[in-house]
Amino acid sequence: MKTRLIAALLTLVAGAGSTQDMAANQIMRWSEHVGEMTTSMPPATEPTRERLRDTLRFEPWQMLGDLFRDDIVLLMRHGPTDWSYDDPKGVLPTDCSKQRLMTPEGQDQMRDLGILLAGNGIVPGRILVSEWCRNQQTLDALLEGIGLVSPDFATRADIETIPAANLLLSLKGAETVTELRHMIGEWQGSAAGPLLIITHFTNIAELTEFHVYEGEILVLDPDKRSRVLGYLRLKSAAPDVGHFDAANGPR
Repeated sequence: MKTRLIAALLTLVAGAGSTQDMAANQIMRWSEHVGEMTTSMPPATEPTRERLRDTLRFEPWQMLGDLFRDDIVLLMRHGPTDWSYDDPKGVLPTDCSKQRLMTPEGQDQMRDLGILLAGNGIVPGRILVSEWCRNQQTLDALLEGIGLVSPDFATRADIETIPAANLLLSLKGAETVTELRHMIGEWQGSAAGPLLIITHFTNIAELTEFHVYEGEILVLDPDKRSRVLGYLRLKSAAPDVGHFDAANGPR
């Protein structure tokens, strides 16, 4: 297992507390099982931008050490979208004029997610992303956020758009998750960081049997038959009307 040395970036706090108590680049224990990360806003942030208002939660707390391994896989659903509009039948994955897209707020949240990930030393070494426009928007927002912390990231990032990550069994999407499953299982790590895959709710459910919020990340361990170690998501993350009912249960 490859582990990046990031101790200089982090301050671990053993007890629970509130976000008001959290200092820059701090990891704290929010509850018995949940941890929370924050970071300071990068100095290069444009003055017109709102301040970083979110924090990054992960569960279980015991997963903390695994988050900084290079040989994990971060399996992510695209960011928050506008559910007042649905994808019409037969729309092409690359036809952004006719499909459900991310909301402006969702794009800001994914930018904040990028800041929080990079600010705490969780930076992907390789990124695979669906062709769908909302996934490409998610990637762009993440890159913007990561770039505020690591300005050269976009120029050195290993990024590939792959049809295998497209929406499963729908609207000319991927027929199975076999190729994705193989990519996850074969990942052995990179000195640059873990593998990030930006895909869809149905693909993730088929791969893991987990139902995730928009913008949520599952942490998988290929060395343990791709077992789900836990999740990462913004504190503001919430269930969407497309896949969750009013009681927050999966449809």
